[in-house]
Amino acid sequence: MKQYSKLGLALLLLGIAFACKQADNTEASADVTEIASENKTTADMVSSNAAVEPKDSNRKFVRTADIKFKVKNVAQSTYVIESIIAKHGGFVTFTDLKSNINQKTETKISQDSILETTKYTVDNSITFRVPNTAMDTVLKSMVKEIDFLDNRLIKADDVSIQMLSNKLAQKRLQKSQARLEKGIDSKGKKLNQIVDAEDKVLDKETDSDSQLLNTLSLEDQVNFSTVTLYLYQRETTKHELFANDKNADAYRPNIGLQLLESLKTGWYILEGILAFIAQLWSIVLLGVLGFIVYKVYLKKQ
Repeated sequence: MKQYSKLGLALLLLGIAFACKQADNTEASADVTEIASENKTTADMVSSNAAVEPKDSNRKFVRTADIKFKVKNVAQSTYVIESIIAKHGGFVTFTDLKSNINQKTETKISQDSILETTKYTVDNSITFRVPNTAMDTVLKSMVKEIDFLDNRLIKADDVSIQMLSNKLAQKRLQKSQARLEKGIDSKGKKLNQIVDAEDKVLDKETDSDSQLLNTLSLEDQVNFSTVTLYLYQRETTKHELFANDKNADAYRPNIGLQLLESLKTGWYILEGILAFIAQLWSIVLLGVLGFIVYKVYLKKQ
């Protein structure tokens, strides 16, 4: 009977252990699912398919993005992001990585040592350009660097009409320029008339070049999106121990050495006095002789 009781107790304990293990596995699986869900949410928040026009569309969009987020380490995340940008055919146009000192204190922990405590934050502003079709891919690739997303602003400006207007204006200027040049060649007789006509042709050429440059600038903005990132990390505290050079008292000798040095100094003073007296031996001798003469003279009196 006792054997059956022990066997039942063992089976009960085994069942409890198995149930606890299943519960732990379920909890771990839930944590993993939660983390994956959180990463997916961040990816959805950062990425954007806004105004990605089809290849056969006549629409032209200038896409820009401004994103601010917190990272674990600004320097390391910067290197990772720069590699992602280069990998997808982009380039960095501006970066400003710096440490901002928030507080610095010095604490004297011994006679010859000081503990310096520095609290600082590191941030970086990055501006880069990537092909318009790769912008969303680049933003998704940097999601793993994001610890907390502050804000994301993505804009898409339709510049199709503006680009068409520039091209039409350029064509009109070119036609007008051609007519002026033809008129100069066929009808220009007087020098002042030719000069005035040449000035008008030059103005037309300048306006035409300006329209061409505006069109090229818009095409460049359409082909390459501009993204501005602001990265920051939590405040860091750094401790540094260094020698206290300002405290000269820490290097004073102990009382025994000071007494020994005082005795030596006193002896040197005594030696100096004796040497000085020795230099006055002739005066002392004259004084002694004068005293003797004076005594002898008093006796005779």
